[in-house]
Amino acid sequence: MKAIRILIADDHDVVREGIKSLLATRAEFRVCGEASNGREAVALARELKPHLAVLDFSMPELNGLEATRQIRAALPDTEVLILTMHDSETLAHEVLAAGARGLLLKTHAKSQIAAAVYALAQHEPFFPGSLSALALARFLHPNQPSDQRAAPADRLTPREREVVQLIAEGRTSKDIALLLGLSVKTADAHRANVMRKLDLHSVSELVLYAVRNRMVQA
Repeated sequence: MKAIRILIADDHDVVREGIKSLLATRAEFRVCGEASNGREAVALARELKPHLAVLDFSMPELNGLEATRQIRAALPDTEVLILTMHDSETLAHEVLAAGARGLLLKTHAKSQIAAAVYALAQHEPFFPGSLSALALARFLHPNQPSDQRAAPADRLTPREREVVQLIAEGRTSKDIALLLGLSVKTADAHRANVMRKLDLHSVSELVLYAVRNRMVQA
């Protein structure tokens, strides 16, 4: 079998090492790169063009969902597997909407990561058993009406979602400008647009919004 090239991204060294050890048990798996945050993961994916990116859901600078959106936009053939501690229908929907085709609970990684990698390498979805039917249905019928309201984050542009996460992490406009390659004036404009669109009036309200929408961890 042709080697499956895999990029791993998690902000905890011990988790990355654990995933690497699990993948090392299969001769056809090749870890081609490691990243400690979402922004680094996107840059490495563009450089290395892996078959699969294994991304932690919660990462600094750029969370797993935003990193997924950017990777899939730049590399449509690269599949994404999201690692998380939580199992919910809402999360499955968000993962699919971002462009990832797989979701794996970290508590099940030891027993299921090989199966997940094989499935995604064949461009097939992989979700926890309790969510597999839902995930597959939404993947096959993306335009089917849903009784769920659109998430508030859908009101924001991709760049604005990045700015929300960075503000919630305590970054200043100068920090944000440097990280995103913007002028400070443009960073301030994004901040103002975010506050207006979401009808927020303080940084503390924005942080609460980011936590509730799983852009950052509490």
